[in-house]
Amino acid sequence: MKTAKLTLISHTLCPYVQRAAIVLAEKGAVFERRDVDLAHKPDWFKTISPLGKTPVLLVGEQAIFESAVICEYLDETVAPPLHPDDALQRARHRGWMEFGSAVLNTIWGFYTAPDAAALQARREELIAKFSQIEQVLPGSGSYFAGEKFSIVDAVFGPVFRYFEVFERIGEAGFFDTTTKVQAWRHALAQRPSVQQAASPQYPELLKQFLLERNSELSRRMLSAG
Repeated sequence: MKTAKLTLISHTLCPYVQRAAIVLAEKGAVFERRDVDLAHKPDWFKTISPLGKTPVLLVGEQAIFESAVICEYLDETVAPPLHPDDALQRARHRGWMEFGSAVLNTIWGFYTAPDAAALQARREELIAKFSQIEQVLPGSGSYFAGEKFSIVDAVFGPVFRYFEVFERIGEAGFFDTTTKVQAWRHALAQRPSVQQAASPQYPELLKQFLLERNSELSRRMLSAG
């Protein structure tokens, strides 16, 4: 039976695209990546993406949207599985995948914060979220489940990528009290699938994106030169 062609419709800075790309790479799937300009969405994209967002996975001519749905579909159809075999553990992993999306929402709140008080509040919220994750990470192994890479890792690889850029622009200290999260972060940064999920130009593109937010963070970046 012929395997349908896989095409990942993506946007350069989208962390949700990155998580789908990581899962595809971990499974050794052959796929094409096709970028779209979300500021000027082509008509064909509007047709296949009801929410007007990336990622979208084309399986032949059929479109699947929403990153969590894409990851679940890939785990059901392309070996090797990245979810645990045990149903209870799968449910637990899915919960932490959703938590990863909540962290992304807080990151958005951080870089769009309109003033210093809001920026500090989002900083503290992020530190608190990482403290929650610290409590559930194993004492050994490089990944969320220990030695085995999972979809939770695919979710958090793009999360941690933001902090590489935040630290370069002087916003550090998020992981000072979470040593296991810090180790997990560094292990994911070394994973080829995580490295290849974003463009080599990603750090500079993200810095430019942050500068254009007209936020407290962008003003600090401008002041720092």
